[in-house]
Amino acid sequence: MKLVTLHIPEQYVEGLERLVESRLYPNRSEAIRIAIRDLLKRELWG
Repeated sequence: MKLVTLHIPEQYVEGLERLVESRLYPNRSEAIRIAIRDLLKRELWG
């Protein structure tokens, strides 16, 4: 895997933290990976 650094609004980080705290995802990185995968599936690989 490659490391990608990004800047996102604080509100997004807070939302990611809530998802992790709710145990829907093991960590923020995994939640972001899944979100990107789903976006690519919908927009490119449909």
